[in-house]
Amino acid sequence: MKSSLRIWLDAARPKTLPLALVSILTGSALAFSDHRFSIGVAVLAFLTATLLQILSNLANDYGDAVKGTDNEQRLGPVRAIQSGSVTPAQMKRAMVLNVVLTIMAGLSLVFYALESLQSILAFIGLGMLAIVAAIAYTVGKKPYGYVGLGDISVFIFFGLLGVAGTYFLHTGIVAYSLILPAVGCGLLAVAVLNINNMRDIENDAVCGKKTVAVRLGQKNAKKYHFILLGGALVAFLVYLLLQPSPVWISLPFLFSLYVATQHGKAVWQAQQPAQIAPMMPVIVKCSLLTNLLFAGVVIAQTLVS
Repeated sequence: MKSSLRIWLDAARPKTLPLALVSILTGSALAFSDHRFSIGVAVLAFLTATLLQILSNLANDYGDAVKGTDNEQRLGPVRAIQSGSVTPAQMKRAMVLNVVLTIMAGLSLVFYALESLQSILAFIGLGMLAIVAAIAYTVGKKPYGYVGLGDISVFIFFGLLGVAGTYFLHTGIVAYSLILPAVGCGLLAVAVLNINNMRDIENDAVCGKKTVAVRLGQKNAKKYHFILLGGALVAFLVYLLLQPSPVWISLPFLFSLYVATQHGKAVWQAQQPAQIAPMMPVIVKCSLLTNLLFAGVVIAQTLVS
């Protein structure tokens, strides 16, 4: 019998937490490249992003369980409510507690990093929007994840806003040069979601969850996956090559091309959704490694310039 602590740790799905951290990592590395890095901002941003990701996981557990999407046909890991370890009422209380903690962390971050009232209010608004987005993905009468809008949301919050917002919290400015790494980070986050959706494509279709993978079909979802991976790598690589530093410094990033290629081959060769299931931790590691390599190269470029 699992302990209560273990049950809630599993419900938080710690293996997915790197998804929340990579955009903070990338944005912080870019701030470091402009000599505007703040350790306090980085720590508070990591904490806030982690709590948001946990909230999203708890909400997905609740929403999919209530709608019957989490059933015996689903190929992913058994979730807390589905297993009977947690009741829907308990999960709702956990979500409320998590929202409170997220707001506390987010406000601490905003007031620590920003001085302008306009910027503070803007980030509070974005924070509340992120909380609503985390919950509304699967919860409510019309969850946007059930009509195929999850990819757009992930791209925005785990890419564009995650990277640019973190950079702004460090520096107080918005730079157009952030577009490429923000796009790269966002596309990789969508790739993680796409693997999740390809794994559950058959059960989601039966349950009326019309994800992008369901709408495209398995073969086209694979092609879509290659576009996400390729687009992310190109965006990161172009940014690095545009920097005024020796090209050889960027060479370590090429290892991410190898990792992504191996993953892409495995996805293409998979014939059944069950064969996609083991690829979830692989794409998470691929996303984390790519962002780590990118951040490392950015820092190296800064140190030698």
